[in-house]
Amino acid sequence: MYQYFPHKESLVYALNERYLEALADRIETACASQLGAPIGDMVEALVETYWRAKTEKADVTRALYRSVAELDNQPLIDAFARRVDAATMAMLESATDVTFKDLKGVNLTLLTVIFGTVRNAFERNLPSSAAQELQRQLVLMCRAYLTGSACESRAPVDWQL
Repeated sequence: MYQYFPHKESLVYALNERYLEALADRIETACASQLGAPIGDMVEALVETYWRAKTEKADVTRALYRSVAELDNQPLIDAFARRVDAATMAMLESATDVTFKDLKGVNLTLLTVIFGTVRNAFERNLPSSAAQELQRQLVLMCRAYLTGSACESRAPVDWQL
């Protein structure tokens, strides 16, 4: 129906803005709930929150992925990135079991891997079982990355999922 809307770009922009604000809210809440937790718990909560937010309304997510290429969404993406970066960096900095020398770089890499993996899962239109396995593997990979990127380990790392 939006194709008949005279200012469809404005409509899609507004929808994307609401979507990104709600997604940032959820990530901020998840990160705040994990402050002072072990790194493995943090990663699991972050991946689960992002994955669930993207898959709850998969049709909306797919439509926005397709439509954003046509619009100048950079201000929205920048605002989203600032919020998510601040929330995830505060969470990672509070980890009880590791510290990071280059927290900013580690955080950027972590979020890029998570966000890219979820988007790729949508683009491939994976069946539910494959998506669930991908999510599990993503958590495992992110845990290994964060543990390997830590400059100091404060406690033994639990690799169990």
